[in-house]
Amino acid sequence: MTIGFSSRAVRSTCMLCAAGLLTLVPATAAARAGRPDPGPPGGAAATAAAAAAAKSSPLYRSGTQVRPRPAAPRVPEVSALSWVVADAGTGDVLAANDAHRELPPASTLKTLFALTVLPALPGGIRHEVAPEDLAGIGPGSSLVGVVEGQTYRVSDLWNGVFLNSGNDAVHVLASLTGGWSATAARMQAEARALGARDTHVRSPDGYDAPGQVSSAYDLAVFGREGLRRPDFARYCAKVDAMFPGRDGGSYGIMNTNRLLTGADGVAPYPGLIGVKNGYTSNAGNTLIAAARRDGRTLVVTVMNPQEGGGHAVYEEARALLDWGFAAAGEVDPVGSLVPEDERPRQGPQAVPAAVTAAKPAEDSPGWPESGAIIGVAGLGAGVMALALRLKFVRDDGS
Repeated sequence: MTIGFSSRAVRSTCMLCAAGLLTLVPATAAARAGRPDPGPPGGAAATAAAAAAAKSSPLYRSGTQVRPRPAAPRVPEVSALSWVVADAGTGDVLAANDAHRELPPASTLKTLFALTVLPALPGGIRHEVAPEDLAGIGPGSSLVGVVEGQTYRVSDLWNGVFLNSGNDAVHVLASLTGGWSATAARMQAEARALGARDTHVRSPDGYDAPGQVSSAYDLAVFGREGLRRPDFARYCAKVDAMFPGRDGGSYGIMNTNRLLTGADGVAPYPGLIGVKNGYTSNAGNTLIAAARRDGRTLVVTVMNPQEGGGHAVYEEARALLDWGFAAAGEVDPVGSLVPEDERPRQGPQAVPAAVTAAKPAEDSPGWPESGAIIGVAGLGAGVMALALRLKFVRDDGS
């Protein structure tokens, strides 16, 4: 008796295993980080109380919020509809303008996608792209060049997400972890777990969709959290990479964050370590930028500058970063990126781990990724064993 399986069956089984594993990841990650699950104890009443407490913050007021001391530099004039300057180590918000204004995020929403999906997809996994993986990509989307029928490492796809802002790469990764709608739901839960209440996810790649919004505050939360995770920090700081092409070849891709690369006449910002830029016709230009100087890391978000053309988002971020570094010790915080229940555990030495930790090897998963691989393997073994059992039963009954 011969027992065989098609490549499509094996691939489907692996995808099922990965999707099953991902359903366990958010709760496990939340427990490890000390965060509550998205549904806080106390139900709707507790949620309403937490939201009311948060909205007493100056960050919910309109206009620019800053608490300068006598020697503080003046906050620069920028045209963005909303912006935030925060210390990535402590989470202190140093200044902000309409921080909680809900606006379309464009591809900066890919930071939340990465926070949600990266823990479940180790970079060494290989996947052959099926037609359904690329279904539903919006017209005019940014693409890295994923090809149906070709096999990619997950790490290649993440390069496509972070560097080229490839919506095609996002679609494939989402298909590996339960599908488009399930991924959007997990992203929504992850946002709430991080204390980001302004974000409403409709399209995980950031493509314009009715009702899809975030805020400068929430994007700063996502950027700060990403810097605390070594894999995210490594991807978002890459300037360029090679991406697999047809017939075994490859081609170069470059990060579209011009403040990082210095492309198109935009001077690179000294000490920049990421994070993500975006653009759609509805959102305008958006940017999460992080830089490190003299042992201090700042994260700045800029949403939809109204003046200065397509590069204004970078120049306004540059001005805000310059101000933030110059204002060290000269302003009092106007708020925090840290959820209320976590603030007692935060201290001045809570520097983002990814800034100081050694970079893991590109194709050598660390212990968290190894655990994920073992989980996938275990689930896969169970499903395959069941499939074999059913095959034997069918053969014995024929």
